[in-house]
Amino acid sequence: MKIITRTVLLLSMVSLFTDVSSEMLYPVIPIYLQSIHFSVLFIGMLEGIAEATAGLTKGYFGKLSDNLGSRMPFVRLGYSLSAISKPMMAFFTFPLWIFTARSLDRLGKGIRTGARDAMLSSEATPESKGRVFGFHRSMDTLGAVIGPAAALLFLFFYPSHYKSLFYIAFIPGVISIFCTFFIKEKRAIPKAGIIKTRFFDFIRYWQTSPPAYRRLVTGLLLFALINSSDMFLILRIKAVGFSDTAAIGVYIFYNLVYALFSYPLGHLGDRIGFKKVFVTGLLLFAGVYVGMAFNSNIYLLFALFFLYGIYAAATDGISKAWISNITDKKDTGTAIGAYAGFQSICSLAASTLAGLVWFQFGSLVLFFATGIITVLIAVYMLVMVNSGVKNTN
Repeated sequence: MKIITRTVLLLSMVSLFTDVSSEMLYPVIPIYLQSIHFSVLFIGMLEGIAEATAGLTKGYFGKLSDNLGSRMPFVRLGYSLSAISKPMMAFFTFPLWIFTARSLDRLGKGIRTGARDAMLSSEATPESKGRVFGFHRSMDTLGAVIGPAAALLFLFFYPSHYKSLFYIAFIPGVISIFCTFFIKEKRAIPKAGIIKTRFFDFIRYWQTSPPAYRRLVTGLLLFALINSSDMFLILRIKAVGFSDTAAIGVYIFYNLVYALFSYPLGHLGDRIGFKKVFVTGLLLFAGVYVGMAFNSNIYLLFALFFLYGIYAAATDGISKAWISNITDKKDTGTAIGAYAGFQSICSLAASTLAGLVWFQFGSLVLFFATGIITVLIAVYMLVMVNSGVKNTN
């Protein structure tokens, strides 16, 4: 059986071009907002609300796509909103306009995530889901290599031309939308009768979901509560002497490792089980954070970011493949969307808590404590999470 089908390839290409567009602006948005006189407090509020918008809508639209038995309208609309939002941020500089544009980008992510991942799941067998989700993550993350690299190159020749970069970022966004029109959806059977989808229905799914799903997602969310933004890692390496350009370079290096290892580790998950690969990823994460707490050697920091890229490849796609293997096919969008929604909220809390710990006790305490707690979560995953499905043992 062909594992990387036409639909998987096209969805991965859509994600790649979208991530090129988004990641081209990722290191630039805070600088741009400050250049148009936005305070750090407002920038923080903007990003927090935008991420909460994405998180809360993932579950709702995942559930809605399950009820309707249709995925592509959500995929196409979600990617279209994200593409349109890029040039919007350069049109005007009014706070309300900027807030609307940024929220539109995150809303697009919320609309498409559950439906897209359900489509990926439907293209795979239980024995090949690690490779399918791993390939998608690999292509998606490749965009996070190309995007920042393109931004650095542009700003090298045209320093401070931030608005022009927003318009350029619209181009790969349009290409991603164009690719969606070549995807042929396998229509699912809509659920019987007229089902009213309420905004928080995905929360109710928790009560009716399989016990294996609840045990797995509990562990994933415990980890999300301590897995703060990668910006704290960037701040750490800047604190030991890295320049802004070098810091972005390390971020690109991490994403390159992440992209290169996502498919091989997905394949390994299909062969030896998702749990073994995922727990290994958690232990790598713990090692990286403890290493960050006590190390200031530039070369060792690069080695830690190499391991951090492997951790990401061993957990992100694997977690979605794992969830899709222990839930009913008709609920895949709801199950993944609910997890993604809860995860976004936990991640927001994690970054807020991390900032407070860093401010009160310093970076050493933050990184060391995060590493130790992660080991405890890995133990929970080993002992408590065992659904009985072949690919999770």
